[in-house]
Amino acid sequence: MAPVEQDALAVREQLFHERVRECIICALLFASLYILCHFIITHFKKHTDFTAVHDDEDAAVNRIALGLCTFTLAVALGAVLLLPFSIISNEVLLSFPQNYYIQWLNGSLIHGLWNLVFLFSNMSLVFLMPFAYFFTESEGFAGSKKGIMARVYETSVVLLLLTLLVLGMVWVASAIVGNDAASRQSLYDLWEYYLPYLYSCISLFGVLLLLLCTPFGLSTMFTVTGKLLVKPRLLEDLDEQLSCTRFEEAAVSHRIRSGKASCWLNLDMEMLREQFFAIRSKRRKLELRHRASPWQRNLGYPLAMLGLLALTGISVLIVCFHVLELLLDDAAMPRGIQDASLGQVSFSIFGSFGAALQVVLIFYLMLSSVVGFYSSPLFTRLLPERQDTPLTKIIGNCVSLLVLSSALPVFSRTLGITRFDLLGDFGRFNWLGNFYIVFLYNMGFAGLTTLCLVKRVSWAVQAELIRAFGLHKLPLPVTRCQTRSKPC
Repeated sequence: MAPVEQDALAVREQLFHERVRECIICALLFASLYILCHFIITHFKKHTDFTAVHDDEDAAVNRIALGLCTFTLAVALGAVLLLPFSIISNEVLLSFPQNYYIQWLNGSLIHGLWNLVFLFSNMSLVFLMPFAYFFTESEGFAGSKKGIMARVYETSVVLLLLTLLVLGMVWVASAIVGNDAASRQSLYDLWEYYLPYLYSCISLFGVLLLLLCTPFGLSTMFTVTGKLLVKPRLLEDLDEQLSCTRFEEAAVSHRIRSGKASCWLNLDMEMLREQFFAIRSKRRKLELRHRASPWQRNLGYPLAMLGLLALTGISVLIVCFHVLELLLDDAAMPRGIQDASLGQVSFSIFGSFGAALQVVLIFYLMLSSVVGFYSSPLFTRLLPERQDTPLTKIIGNCVSLLVLSSALPVFSRTLGITRFDLLGDFGRFNWLGNFYIVFLYNMGFAGLTTLCLVKRVSWAVQAELIRAFGLHKLPLPVTRCQTRSKPC
């Protein structure tokens, strides 16, 4: 064999081994995410929906739908980890460029992960989750033999009709808007026109949902932190309050046990019970705060609140700086690249510390968006409950989390949280090149976040000062109308 042929064969073998290695790594990562998501969904699912006591067929259908939900949730978790994993990989390659044990961590692997997440996100949103919902609601065609396959046929027909309806609506709208030859030619290109355009619309909806949920979630996280941690109190005597509460609880309990009304007081037992439960709840909270150590009471809560304030303030400052960059330099616009050149330059001007801060901010914004999503009045009913979440609600949660997580890379790059450009089809969205959309999006995030932050912090400080100085115990003034009628 000639030396040239030997070199070509060696190159082909190397490419083959690299491809096999990437497939194995991707399979192991996704299998780990799938197992983790299986335990999460099992923690929330309603066990009566998956038992074969009533109907073995329904239980089998629910298990199949649950597997599809687990796959979708694993894809959502992979989309959340996609951008942080890419940033960390770049910093690791910069720190250890010649290390033999991390040579598998290359641009080809990262680019493949981005493409797989994009493909699985499309497949889950367009096919798997609608199929899971229609599958659980199907019963088979009338007159056909009952069974799982009958439900599969009915679900496939319904999903096909729905797909034709959606594509027909897009075809008519495209024909009305664009009447040139290029538009008519694109109507017949399903893979290159319809699906990327549809996912672009879904991504835009997800990014707008993140814009609305994240500031609201940041505000909610301050409230949740205040409820979970023990607050330090100014000018407060816990021993005196706890003693008074115990005496009050004992007095109300004695009146309930006696069950006799005084001659001057009409005893309402129901009202007394409600008052007793309220006093007991207050007493338990005071005992919890009394048992807390001085470090936990005076250091834990301030550090947590300062951490939330610091992360929120840094996010707002980064977005404001990115707004100035958008006005001065076109390179600040989010864009997509087809080649992931890792290990050449850091994506932060502060090096590894800046990259770690970017990862923390990405996770923080995703967590705040999820908290804001479930705290909003429109989506409160989707909040899962432990061991009592029906399958339809699990499907709704998986779809919502996938929409939020798949938009997270675009969200982070649009706000300038990271300089890591979007890989693969994530950078093909048409609206990413629109300056006005990107600029208004950054301004909206900075304005809403600042407003929520100032409002929440100012209210908390005001309430704490009023409570510390005892102003909340002062009687409210009673205003009366100037007419001869009753008080207002």
